[in-house]
Amino acid sequence: MATPIEDYALLSDCRTAALVSRDGCIDWLCLPRLDSASVFAALLGEADDGSWALRPVDPDAKVSRHYDGHTFVLVTRWQTSTGVAEVHDFMPVGIDPSQPTERCDLVRRVVGISGTVEFEVDLRIRFDYARAMPWVRQTGTPDAPELTAMAGPDAVVVRGVRLYANDHRHTARIVAHAGSSTDMTVTWFPSFRPAPAPLDVTPALARTRGWWLTWAERIEHGGVHSLQVIRSLLVLRALTNHETGGIAAAATTSLPEDFGGRRNWDYRFVWLRDAALTLEALLAHGFVELADDWRTWLLRAVAGDPADLQIMYGLAGERSLYERELPHLAGYEGSQPVRIGNAASLQYQADVVGEVLVTLCAAREAGLAESEFSWPLERQLIGYAAEQFERPDNGIWEIRDEPRKFTHSRVMIWATFDRAVRSVEEHGLPGPVDQWRELRRRIREEIDQYGVSPDGHFTQHYRTDDVDAALLLLPQVGYCRADDPRMLATVDRIEQTLTRDGLVRRYRTETGVDGLPGHEHPFLACSFWLVEQYACSGRTEDARALMHRLCSFANDLGLLSEEYDPASGRQVGNFPQALSHLALVRAADALAGIGRQPR
Repeated sequence: MATPIEDYALLSDCRTAALVSRDGCIDWLCLPRLDSASVFAALLGEADDGSWALRPVDPDAKVSRHYDGHTFVLVTRWQTSTGVAEVHDFMPVGIDPSQPTERCDLVRRVVGISGTVEFEVDLRIRFDYARAMPWVRQTGTPDAPELTAMAGPDAVVVRGVRLYANDHRHTARIVAHAGSSTDMTVTWFPSFRPAPAPLDVTPALARTRGWWLTWAERIEHGGVHSLQVIRSLLVLRALTNHETGGIAAAATTSLPEDFGGRRNWDYRFVWLRDAALTLEALLAHGFVELADDWRTWLLRAVAGDPADLQIMYGLAGERSLYERELPHLAGYEGSQPVRIGNAASLQYQADVVGEVLVTLCAAREAGLAESEFSWPLERQLIGYAAEQFERPDNGIWEIRDEPRKFTHSRVMIWATFDRAVRSVEEHGLPGPVDQWRELRRRIREEIDQYGVSPDGHFTQHYRTDDVDAALLLLPQVGYCRADDPRMLATVDRIEQTLTRDGLVRRYRTETGVDGLPGHEHPFLACSFWLVEQYACSGRTEDARALMHRLCSFANDLGLLSEEYDPASGRQVGNFPQALSHLALVRAADALAGIGRQPR
């Protein structure tokens, strides 16, 4: 039986991330970047696909865990019949993002609290998504044991305790007693370079803890959900690459939207839409410098002909995200195929430019100064949107069927020209404002004519009476008010046709609109959007009740995946999911009276 998704904790150094189960096993780690190949991939298969288990020998040991304050230092406490001990897991954050990645460390510190606790270590190193069995050798001394494993361009050195080979895995025992402290480290480095010096763990822990706490201290939120907001913003920072500024959509690939199904996608890339929305959530809480970093990242990624614009890129702006399958991995709970790369990178999604323009306009309002290239970049994107004005698209939900004119996408085209006009009128920036006003007028007339049903609600696309949850975003970008009669009718239709046990699905998969087999569960971000819609249209008690319920779906560490299955009470999909956490932040802000104005 696979570990439930909600039983995982996240470790992060703002370059990559590890998932640690409640049972003390690291089942997912890609090195040195989030979108690199894995070293531990048991999450998508079995232990022999790469894992690092560290837990008491006592099978009846009781476990509890928490983060050390507003950090990603994980403290797991084990209580056995013979004593109490803790495991402190963390990934040191490189304080200077300008330094290139020459090493990446993961630390597991075993601390004795009382009595005696014996731990067992089971380490299985598998490079390249478990396709490369490493060459492993003992390279240390009796006083300073170390194990070096390498395959192709990658290598890791394991230090701290003597490990013994046991049928393609390495094992050890650690005895913790009151006051003792034993460190184990795994350090990645390029295999063609010498192994880095041993990590000085105690100062590295202090620096990492201090870095996260200092970052979190800047967050101000007076609402009842302030702790959830802080943890969500920390997750968004953890998914933002410290070196490149790229913001990943999630830390994992191929965690299924339907257990046992085929809806399994790689989310370790930078969706322009998700990154823009993430940035806006951070902007709303004062992190303007991240907007500057991301704007520079965007300039590098989009550089050249706007006609080559993609909806997503690699963490450093890579364009080639070729999608392929890994048939040797069994998949989470048998959900196949396991995919790396993402073919949706080749889709045309008309809303993306609008999302970027809305966010950059918000950054300008927040005080981000223009750079030499910032407005020329925006003008290029506006020109691209004008060239694609009549083109159908695959929509926000990345429909893998024929393109359509999705209402949400058309509204985001309106938002593109609205923010273009405002940039001229309110900020004095140069541009053909009369042309942009005309395009804004034309797209609004088109939406009002073709994107509204005879019953008075907005529709998913121009050739249907169905709705989708993306319509909840229309008031957020200022297209209409939350209490506009068309929005109220849309909400009523969403409640009738898209909710399951009070939670919102993205759209009705049974219509076949997405061209994919199977179904999916309610989408957490969509339900948070409904909270915001309720709050902004006067349904405050409904908003509070739904918000309270949604926050209860987070795991004990405050982490959320993409979807939630109310029947089984389980989190579903890639984890942790940026879109879920940024939607939580917006919903909490709306309930607290922050950010009620359109984006």
